[in-house]
Amino acid sequence: MSRLVASGVSVAVDDGRLILADASIEVRAGEVHALVGPNGAGKSTLFGVLAGDLTPASGTVTLDGAPLGGIHPRELARRRAVLLQSNTVSFPFTVEQVVRMGRAPWARTPAEDQDDAAVRDAMAETDVAGFAARTFPSLSGGERARVALARVLAQATPVLMLDEPTAALDLKHQEDVLRIVRARALAGAAVAIVLHDLNVTLAYADRVTLLSRGRVVAAGAPGEVLTAARIEEVYGQPVDVFPHPGTGVPVVVPRR
Repeated sequence: MSRLVASGVSVAVDDGRLILADASIEVRAGEVHALVGPNGAGKSTLFGVLAGDLTPASGTVTLDGAPLGGIHPRELARRRAVLLQSNTVSFPFTVEQVVRMGRAPWARTPAEDQDDAAVRDAMAETDVAGFAARTFPSLSGGERARVALARVLAQATPVLMLDEPTAALDLKHQEDVLRIVRARALAGAAVAIVLHDLNVTLAYADRVTLLSRGRVVAAGAPGEVLTAARIEEVYGQPVDVFPHPGTGVPVVVPRR
């Protein structure tokens, strides 16, 4: 079932130049849908349109069939959670307080009874429970990224949107985050995620939308979209793509 759908959306900057042109995407329940492409391809712009943070100059965006712009902000926060690249908290809130902010949309609803459990489980999932009492500004970049993810998980929405959630993380925590994302999709969530690592995309995504210069180049199953020829065309880097000897999942290796 399609949860979040953008059809023919375009975004222009002040001088009228299009930075996203006629882009379409469907984010389905039970799937991890990765947005990939080189720097400046339009990934974050399309992500912003899907999140409702950017209003397209043309095209439509719907959430569960309803126009995204017509959904009240509080209701929107109960239906989709968004993790941005930048995770800044100016005041010295503790880790637990920051994670608990994810429960704000559920205040004064029956779901408020689940606040403590949702916060506890999200901190355990992201391996931040051990420094729950520390202040957010005292954390490393990777620790902040995991706390921000815990806040989004605690929000407990059926649509999860993540913009480069692994960028500041070490190898173990990158894999931990991707396993969490995969598990959320298997439990029925619709996940839209911006990724740079093509091997991660091939390993964890169900569907891929590949962008280049503000346009969608291809969309579909990762192995069908991320071919050696198409990667070289879009990224300008020759690569080999072959099945991993242990898992059979395609692996991308730059030609050096």
